[in-house]
Amino acid sequence: MVGRLIGIARKGRPLAPMEAIDHVMVGLDTGVHGDHRGALRPGKSNRRQITIMTAEDWTAALAELGQPVSWEQRRVNLLSEGIDLPREVGARLRIGPVLIEITGECDPCRRMDAVADGLMLALTPDWRGGRIARVIEGGEIALGDVIEMGS
Repeated sequence: MVGRLIGIARKGRPLAPMEAIDHVMVGLDTGVHGDHRGALRPGKSNRRQITIMTAEDWTAALAELGQPVSWEQRRVNLLSEGIDLPREVGARLRIGPVLIEITGECDPCRRMDAVADGLMLALTPDWRGGRIARVIEGGEIALGDVIEMGS
């Protein structure tokens, strides 16, 4: 199964607005370059260097919510299309030249309800809120890159 990368976003500091971009470097020490959550910090886990969700899950959540919201409001780094993202910790995805390892579910937080009432609940079932991951191999990714199960 092969999918495509259809969205890239980052935020430079906590609570900052998301910046949608068309390409970015992804590093072992930085995650998505320019995103404050991806940088490795002494004494901290690197479980959440990158967040990724599917356009299909976003569409399902919005259908349940009953109102339009742009995907960047979810505050994830990457938006995929056409691939079922794994739910197994340790599963790997290749996005262009970048290899990431799934480290868990990206649980929606209460901040989602500030975006739209009920969004947190709409993102909760079946890992709809996305996945968190760490970087195994870095490189530059761009919109349109192929996403596939990787090793």
